[in-house]
Amino acid sequence: MSGLNFTIPFSVDFISTGDFFIFIYHIVFATCAALLAGSVVLGILCTRALRQQNRFIFMLNTSISDTLTGFSVYYLGLFDVQEGYPSRNSTFYILPSFLGVNVMTFLFAQFDRYLAVGHPFFYNRFITRWFVVACCVFCWVYTYLILTIQNVLPVAQAVKLSAFGVMTLQIIVVIKVLMTIKLYIIAKNQLGREAPSPERDSKKESLRLIVFVVICFLSLWCPSFVNIMVRYLSNGGLRFKNEATNAFAIMARFNALSTPALYIWGSPALRTAVWSTVWRRVCTPCHNRTTRFLHTLSPSCKNPVSCIPLVFCTS
Repeated sequence: MSGLNFTIPFSVDFISTGDFFIFIYHIVFATCAALLAGSVVLGILCTRALRQQNRFIFMLNTSISDTLTGFSVYYLGLFDVQEGYPSRNSTFYILPSFLGVNVMTFLFAQFDRYLAVGHPFFYNRFITRWFVVACCVFCWVYTYLILTIQNVLPVAQAVKLSAFGVMTLQIIVVIKVLMTIKLYIIAKNQLGREAPSPERDSKKESLRLIVFVVICFLSLWCPSFVNIMVRYLSNGGLRFKNEATNAFAIMARFNALSTPALYIWGSPALRTAVWSTVWRRVCTPCHNRTTRFLHTLSPSCKNPVSCIPLVFCTS
């Protein structure tokens, strides 16, 4: 009996310069997205003050999804994978659906910020941390429950369910756009009339951050969504060789890098937590080893870092 060949070819043929660029891009992107989003996850989990705030629970949920998206690119971007119908070496939409989790999480986060600023008494009474955790869990359960049902149904029924999912996403996108406009108006008008205070600054920071993140997410994700809609409704739309060369999918996956970057940029508390709990612990041992190495080369130098040129010139 002949042996079975389970080898999956690479996503590109390595014939042109563009093939090498695409392959290297996916390696760099996957590494950067996993490290950056993963550092946000560790920063929030290791900082109790952040875990107690609802908005950081939503950030944690999206960052977990972004971390997994980064790791998924090691497969989707480096190997010849085609999701959909017909599929090739597919993951049955398991890996691309991480972005679907983020779509729903951002929607819940927008409502959370709207209630926190617009209806603070109702918010403080009913929107508890465990309620927010339940919303985040629901995002994962709903996304992958629908995906599981879609994968076990016959192809004809699965296509109909997929069309229903696209229609549902249309509704969600419209709601997200309306909520973004509403939050922007609240941030500009309502908070502008309040007296300066730490609570006002915190509300303004959270509103501004969620507005920027959602606008960036929709800007990168909507081209792929529109192309999918066109392909469902007609024979048009752009088709690509695989997921690695799908320009729209590449744009959508770039959210896995831009979203945690915006979190760190827009939240000083998160930036401090990520640095103190993750990157400082990584950088300090490297700095200490470098300092000891330079001391062995030039024991008389009091500031080893400033003596790097002298060390290598005299050694």
